[in-house]
Amino acid sequence: MSAFITFFLAILALGNLYAGWRVIARWPWAAQHSTLAYGVVLIVFLLQLMGPFGDRLWFPRWREELGLGALAEALDWISYITLGAVSTLILVAVAADVATWVWKLVAPPANLVDFNRRTVLTMGAVTLGATVLGVAQARIGLQVKQVQIPLRNLPARFEGFTIAQISDLHVGPTIRRGFVQSVVDKVAALKADMIALTGDFSDGSVEDLAEHMAPIGQLKAPHGMYFITGNHEYFVDPQGWIDHFRTLGARVLLNDHEVIRRDEDAILLAGVTDYSTRSARGAHASSATRALEGAPEGLTKIMLAHQPASYEDTHAAGFDLQLSGHTHAGQYFPFTLLIGLFQRYTGGLSRHENMWIYVNRGTAYWGPPLRTANAPEITLITLTRA
Repeated sequence: MSAFITFFLAILALGNLYAGWRVIARWPWAAQHSTLAYGVVLIVFLLQLMGPFGDRLWFPRWREELGLGALAEALDWISYITLGAVSTLILVAVAADVATWVWKLVAPPANLVDFNRRTVLTMGAVTLGATVLGVAQARIGLQVKQVQIPLRNLPARFEGFTIAQISDLHVGPTIRRGFVQSVVDKVAALKADMIALTGDFSDGSVEDLAEHMAPIGQLKAPHGMYFITGNHEYFVDPQGWIDHFRTLGARVLLNDHEVIRRDEDAILLAGVTDYSTRSARGAHASSATRALEGAPEGLTKIMLAHQPASYEDTHAAGFDLQLSGHTHAGQYFPFTLLIGLFQRYTGGLSRHENMWIYVNRGTAYWGPPLRTANAPEITLITLTRA
């Protein structure tokens, strides 16, 4: 983890330095007071670190021993919003440089324009607008996405069977009990036949977050609630979270399956541990094949797998449908344009040969509380006969 943190800090520092340099170079006042301007860049950089490091080093003690929970939460919001705004500014600065270079390349010399002032204003307006919109969409833009998925050999009594999927809730620094309760209320109103919790529900310890996760225990469905681990469950006390979700009424599927019956008809639901565990040893090593051990033959098979990247293993094991999350579909603009470089299936319904894959775009967010141009979702999936 230390190597990852070092790499993250290096990339973040370089990005901040680049964005600050491009703003200062285009703003005459800042260029004339460069020491002060770069001092502001340093302060903004440190603000972005305050939340991630504070959550691990100081804020738990502030909340538990010093009664400073409100201050810790305020600092978290300032830090993570700043992180979102600056990460947006970095890519806006890159786009501005590319646009300037292209203009100078194609425009006749007599038509060359001094871009400096208008570019700084445009960069600021785009960054501010994207940040404000992103925060609003993240906090109040949650949508219920309804999807019909036709499955071959689906038994007649499962025609119209509904699954409510929640993914990537990321309960933690800025996602607390009130937000979780609003999600639970929306899911409960759907009256789905089954509820699927497809990982990355926690960003912290059970001890710190159990109170805020508690509303999940209110969810009920005729055919049960099922939980699988995401990569974030493995960051802090995975076994603790597995045990806790069991106390909340969820059936935890760790490379395991359940046969779901409606009268004489049945389908098979399986779940694997997070894709990141596939090279691990022991029970937590992700394996679709192991999830099918002892399963009856000939049933329509649905897999819960946090990362869409599990699709190859899932397809090889003969599943008809995989339900995933993880990608957040890039979470916020402009990263929504880049997610396809890292994931084959980024959001929504896709087809991989004869298997369907549905990727929930995330019910909340991770880190920066932004969902710019990419609304969070609860998915209501209706199964139909192909």
